[in-house]
Amino acid sequence: MRHRLSSSILLTVCAWCAALLIAFPLLWALVTSFKPELEAIAFPPRFVRFSWTLDNYRAVLTGGDYGDALRNSVLIAGGGSALALLLGVPAAWAMAFAPTRRTRGLLLWMLSTKMMPPVGALIPIFLFYRDWGLLDTHLGVILLLAAGNLPIAAWTLYANFREVPAEILEAARMDGASLRQEIFGVLAPMALPGLASTFFLIFTLAWNESFWSLNVTSTDAAPLTAFIAAYSSPEGLFWAKLSAASMLSIAPVVVIGWLCQRQLVRGLTFGAVK
Repeated sequence: MRHRLSSSILLTVCAWCAALLIAFPLLWALVTSFKPELEAIAFPPRFVRFSWTLDNYRAVLTGGDYGDALRNSVLIAGGGSALALLLGVPAAWAMAFAPTRRTRGLLLWMLSTKMMPPVGALIPIFLFYRDWGLLDTHLGVILLLAAGNLPIAAWTLYANFREVPAEILEAARMDGASLRQEIFGVLAPMALPGLASTFFLIFTLAWNESFWSLNVTSTDAAPLTAFIAAYSSPEGLFWAKLSAASMLSIAPVVVIGWLCQRQLVRGLTFGAVK
């Protein structure tokens, strides 16, 4: 009994240490966002005893294009995630319920595309976008985000769909359901937790995407990631304002994730244990 208690305490302490280690950069940025610029770059840094101020948040909200960047982020992250999910559902259905001997290889190939550095495809995509007028457009960024997150969507949905009994789909087919009705009318409602968690996962990835946002947008379609990068100038980094802009940028996703954490855990673990 004593050995079990000691192990439990040790695991709890290790879990808290790991959590604090992961959260420390976020906490440090939060504290820095309330500092004046001079104190933000002071050494040694101060974690508590400094002049607290809201001037950085006022400057970000009133002196920049935060509203436009927020609207662009919602539009391109939501549009890219919805398109990836729309394409990922039939792809996952085909691999889960109509597999072939090449299905496993296809899944591995899809996953391998995420290993390629995005800079390797930058020049051809940039030239293609330039010729087709997709630079600095919402549609151009949505297509890139959907294509980049499609492998994650397909893999996650494939794992969820495999746990749905095939007999239910067969019964729907015998009742005269079309392929569209089978996928979106029968399968999708049964796998709704997995669909919701997959959407939020790829939405978060799309929201945090910075490489393509910085390279294919400038003003009209620039999201929050590009808005944050604007605080890095030839004159130097404005650490306090940069931290305030970062906090305002991640706040929507953090709040949504906190409110929906139970549903997310349920959806991401759906099918993990039979």
